[in-house]
Amino acid sequence: MAERRVAKKSSGPRKRRKLAGKSTELAPNELLAGPAPKAVEELLDAIGEDGGMVFTAYREPFGGHWIIIAGLPIERVEPTPYQRHLSDAHARKLEGVIAKLGRFLDPIIVVRKEVKDSAIRYWTPNGNHRLQAMKALGAKSIVGIVVPETATAYQILALNTEKAHNLRERALEVIKMYQELATLDSAREDSYALEFEEAALITLGLCYLENGRFSGGAYHPILRRSDLFLTKSLEAAIEVRRKRAKALLDLDKAVIEKVEALKAKGLTSPYLKSFVVARINPIRFRPKDAAPLSFDEVMDRMAKGAEKMNIDNIKVEDLAKSGGATEE
Repeated sequence: MAERRVAKKSSGPRKRRKLAGKSTELAPNELLAGPAPKAVEELLDAIGEDGGMVFTAYREPFGGHWIIIAGLPIERVEPTPYQRHLSDAHARKLEGVIAKLGRFLDPIIVVRKEVKDSAIRYWTPNGNHRLQAMKALGAKSIVGIVVPETATAYQILALNTEKAHNLRERALEVIKMYQELATLDSAREDSYALEFEEAALITLGLCYLENGRFSGGAYHPILRRSDLFLTKSLEAAIEVRRKRAKALLDLDKAVIEKVEALKAKGLTSPYLKSFVVARINPIRFRPKDAAPLSFDEVMDRMAKGAEKMNIDNIKVEDLAKSGGATEE
């Protein structure tokens, strides 16, 4: 008779992962202490010239960076141009809540960024649904946390906590942001690791631009382990990304052919694509101590695996053992 396994008792609370950064440990009376930097003073004046009203400027308590709380003319605020599409259902829900409570309590985050040939003066990377709800309710102004550093506008994925992004939305936002940033400077792709979140999202974004119905979720776990940030400028790296996206789309065509062949054989499942991808995944059972495969090596092995896959050898029970749905 097999011995019964006894669960180990916890020796105490689980240790928390050490986070990057350290608080400035500013006391409450220090948040307003000291003169504001020149850039902040200039921003205070600009907000007034734009028809806004500054309520206060202070140092936020973690990093000690200066930020401004202000009332802004609502017609001068719009979302960053690379955001996901507005969720009408979520905006309507916010409209109902604000109207029912009779209060708007959650300021949006904005940066001042003039748009050429437009009256727009402010972008919000976090707050579009609240902004649109207030516009629909007829508000003439909106309260915003104005961040002096315009780079905040590109940290959309880290900032946006209003409504969870799915994979397609994240990838499209990243590639649109990538294309915008590539026109601004010659910074390296890996210097924007925080803004882009994952290198894989760049390649997937290009795939979604090419094919809106692309099933990126089937490949995302593989790309996260093989598609890394490049040490090239954005302008140079985008050419590499386009080649990677083409390789992935070509692989997807081969995978779809196998999926259609399985359907013709009588196998039906919403997870057929995930099943085929898992069968040709070269890193699924790769030893932990083995050297990591590059993106090109992974694509090459998967393409050869799809070509060699013998549909006749696949049985219903093989499909039953496969995993569930992928993120999409």
